[in-house]
Amino acid sequence: MTHSTPQTTIDLPAQYDPAAVEVPLYQRWLQAGYFTADEKRVLSGERKPFSIVLPPPNVTGDLHVGHALDHTLMDVLSRWHRMSGDEVLWLPGMDHAGIATQNLVEKKLAVDGKTRHDFGRELFVEKVWDWKHESGGAILGQMKRLGDSVDWSRERFTLDQGLSDAVQTIFKRMFDDGLIYRAERIINWCPGCLTALSDIEVDHSDDEGELVSIRYGDGDSAIVVATTRVETMLGDTGIAVHPDDERYAHLVGTTVELPLVGRAIRIVADAHVDPKFGTGAVKVTPAHDPNDFEIGQRHGLPAITVLTEAADIVGTGTPFDGMNRFEARIAIKEVLRGQGRIVGEKKPYVHAVGHCSRSADVVEPRLSLQWFVNVAPLAKAAGDAVRDGRTLIHPPELAPRFFDWVDNMHDWTISRQLWWGHRIPVWYGPEGEIRCVGPNEELPGEGWTQDPDVLDTWFSSGLWPFSTMGWPEHTDTLKAFYPTSVLVTGYDILFFWVARMMMFGTYLGTTEADVPSVPFQTVALHGLVRDQFGKKMSKSKGNGVDPLAWIDKFGADAVRFTLARGANPGADQAIAEDWVGGSRNFCTKLFNATRFAMMNGAVLPEAPLAAEELTPADRWVLDRLDQVITETTDLLGDFQFGKAAEGLYHFAWDELCDWYLELAKVQITSAGDDPARLATTRGVLGNVLDSVLKLLHPFVPFVTETLWTALTGGESLVIAPWPAGSGRTAEPAAAAWVADVQTLTTEIRRFRSDQGLAPSKKVPARLVGGDRSVNDFAAALTRLTAAGDGFGATASIEAALATGSVHVELDTSTAVDIPAEIARLEKDLAVARKEIEDTDKKLGNESFMGKAPAPVVDKIRTRAAKAAADVARLTSRLKELKGDTND
Repeated sequence: MTHSTPQTTIDLPAQYDPAAVEVPLYQRWLQAGYFTADEKRVLSGERKPFSIVLPPPNVTGDLHVGHALDHTLMDVLSRWHRMSGDEVLWLPGMDHAGIATQNLVEKKLAVDGKTRHDFGRELFVEKVWDWKHESGGAILGQMKRLGDSVDWSRERFTLDQGLSDAVQTIFKRMFDDGLIYRAERIINWCPGCLTALSDIEVDHSDDEGELVSIRYGDGDSAIVVATTRVETMLGDTGIAVHPDDERYAHLVGTTVELPLVGRAIRIVADAHVDPKFGTGAVKVTPAHDPNDFEIGQRHGLPAITVLTEAADIVGTGTPFDGMNRFEARIAIKEVLRGQGRIVGEKKPYVHAVGHCSRSADVVEPRLSLQWFVNVAPLAKAAGDAVRDGRTLIHPPELAPRFFDWVDNMHDWTISRQLWWGHRIPVWYGPEGEIRCVGPNEELPGEGWTQDPDVLDTWFSSGLWPFSTMGWPEHTDTLKAFYPTSVLVTGYDILFFWVARMMMFGTYLGTTEADVPSVPFQTVALHGLVRDQFGKKMSKSKGNGVDPLAWIDKFGADAVRFTLARGANPGADQAIAEDWVGGSRNFCTKLFNATRFAMMNGAVLPEAPLAAEELTPADRWVLDRLDQVITETTDLLGDFQFGKAAEGLYHFAWDELCDWYLELAKVQITSAGDDPARLATTRGVLGNVLDSVLKLLHPFVPFVTETLWTALTGGESLVIAPWPAGSGRTAEPAAAAWVADVQTLTTEIRRFRSDQGLAPSKKVPARLVGGDRSVNDFAAALTRLTAAGDGFGATASIEAALATGSVHVELDTSTAVDIPAEIARLEKDLAVARKEIEDTDKKLGNESFMGKAPAPVVDKIRTRAAKAAADVARLTSRLKELKGDTND
């Protein structure tokens, strides 16, 4: 067989510095155009397509740990498919983030005492665009720091002209089909941002409030209701009880006077009421509660608005008009208390309260004239697409969550009272006419005015899979890469963003015969990133992490590998800085191992390795490599990122670095003047490292590229082929031989340590029994020398191997300083006893055990067991040594 000539110089520094490598290496990839997709290679049949659209981050945002996880997993898939020979399109872009961006610019104007109204709509929107061009999109540069292999030539923004045309086209089509309508309904309203909100823009938290019980009416007609929003009673138009509640049967159909206002309100029977909650009677405020609105609709109760858009009391004819909602809540309660109508107060009363995700203001349910999407037919089509397998949800156990959502969706409020965004393409005529205008249609004439509202940001991002590829034009990009291969996202937005994309995608597929019926073939869901104790990250808890700071400290590869290694389908993962440091250590280990191998002549063979020239150690590592290639490929195909990364970690560190490199060093040292033996070992080293670096490249692209180009002289791992198995049948005998070497070596190392022998100290020894080749390798790995004249065994052990027992005798007479060894062991014994004391305290602490996650408890128990074993071992050895000194 022929081999490349071993390198005489090593093109690698003594130490790996990610900060010096990552930025210039990424620029080299960009300049080479490795990430740019070509539709022609797909349409010609030359390559299979693989496409992902990046979930568009907000233009105002920075890279947070959730983004880092998302992007890492998408990049792993993109790099793997690119190496596997597919034509990969990973399409990036940003969302205009209507509320967030407008709020940000308005705050900047407020510094100078200005509001958007001082500038007018057109000039204000220009100022937002100016901010976007000057300061927006910082996250795009941060994506490059992480190593995203996206096609930057196709970067999109939701307010680009092409995407705006897509928005207007789909709106017009849905309007004409009766799927978009205008109506007065209860919606989420932010009094701070002064706009309607979608469900996903509302964050729910458990807040402390109070549950106040109020008596309406007097005497036999009195009825008590409980509420957490006392101020809304001014808008009550009824009281509801359950039809089967006998306590109130005699009151149904009668009226009672509303305190403070004096309005007569009806008592109605409605099955929505829970007779077991509170008093079993609920106040009905149709204009300020979604459930009350539905009750009011069923019973013909009027809806009276008593809160302004800024949440001030209005139109009640009471002294509370003009008060802020929270001021009114206190004032109304005090007046009611004075009238003797407060019959109960539960405080604190913890209940779920909706807050605006942008301003944190408490959201008000509000009756408002808005634009809606009739979701029923769209949601059914989206659900059917998953049920019949056109789109797969992975892991499949999360599919029921998707069905729960799409099967129970309420109509979607899509209008927002903002200026930044896609303006609703509807015009109103002088006689009340309504006209929806498409992107290529002539605008109405004089006297017509356009609707002032803009569309919910989720409307435009719902079109993202096809609008970014040029729709409504039937582009080559759309033909080649749509539907997208996979959507990688967190399960937390399965209901909101994923469901909307599925609704739009299936709707498009039913209206255009030549457009596929779904937007993506697979939805791969991952979980949330939590802190090391499994707690949800939040600013208030102070347990959030900054992935950019970790990239600066440890390198992008370390952050990526930590996130990928913890990513199991649909499951949350914990993360801590120490774990990122551990991944940095792995990258360093990989670097040092490759550099060491190259210094020992590792080289990529020019021809296949000849089986007859391979040692058992060579055959074992090549067999294991075949297995790891198959396992990694299968796991990535099943989106098992964590298992794939974990398997590669243990193969690279535990088997390649800790064992085969050491075995190879023995083979090289013992080869002497045998060039064939040297060439084979060096060729195996080069072959295994070549494949390992390829397998790890999707996870840790920077360090693997640096090492692989130095090892092979190749152009780039980005375009290198994914490893394939050798096709050889595995040899169990080789694995058994290595297992014996590992067992014997481990036993001897432990024995040496117990004897107080330094790892570097050479010690005369005699090994009797077993396989001689196994014994020779174990002796070389443990620095044992041959027993010469005058050898006298002072210690011995018996090691049980698959091929029989090996008796190991050591002569430590000149190797151990007994007093110093006793002092060392006593120090170690004190440490082990202290560890037992510490772990016992934690395991015996009921409060700690009740709060600590199971993995943390398991680690403490493992520490306790190890400490107990150490105490037993050290105590035994001390008795031996002290017995020796007394002789």
